[in-house]
Amino acid sequence: MTDKFIFRFVAGISAFVFLVVFILSLKILPRPAVVPSFAIFLPKLNAILNGTCTVLLLLSLYFIKQKNIKVHKRINIVAFVLSSLFLVSYILFHYLTPETKYGDVNGDGIVSASEKAAAGGLRTLYFCILVPHIILAAVVLPLILLSFYRGLKMQVEKHKKLVRWTFPIWLYVTVTGVIVYLMIAPYYHF
Repeated sequence: MTDKFIFRFVAGISAFVFLVVFILSLKILPRPAVVPSFAIFLPKLNAILNGTCTVLLLLSLYFIKQKNIKVHKRINIVAFVLSSLFLVSYILFHYLTPETKYGDVNGDGIVSASEKAAAGGLRTLYFCILVPHIILAAVVLPLILLSFYRGLKMQVEKHKKLVRWTFPIWLYVTVTGVIVYLMIAPYYHF
């Protein structure tokens, strides 16, 4: 496979995922009349997957610093698979369930002035964490795919150059994914 093909493939996957998430955010697709019972477990599953990926990324860094390429590679494959499962679960959750709004205590889909006041500064903090999390989650996908490819192909120098950006962004996204879940979880109403 040529680099040109890989770049096109990565761009295609990244654009497709971005488009699916964007369409889901517009709320134009018909949703099921009843939220399936398993959907309530998806946010917790997503947080577990993100938390596990955080640990795996840190272990991956440890093992590459120890020059244990075999274990480093295996850990990254597991992190990649879990992140892929996260993405499927995330998309499924946002398709199946109504939007959850931070501070919406009564679950009516509207955050009233009194609910905003009750949430206070935590609401602002939530958005200060959420917005960069979302932006960096979109940015990191092609970086992960390219880093993964370069690593599997043992293109060490190219892999190292990419991972200098990929690792901290991916780590930030996995850590803040757990934080976002912990902050929004009290407002799930389905």
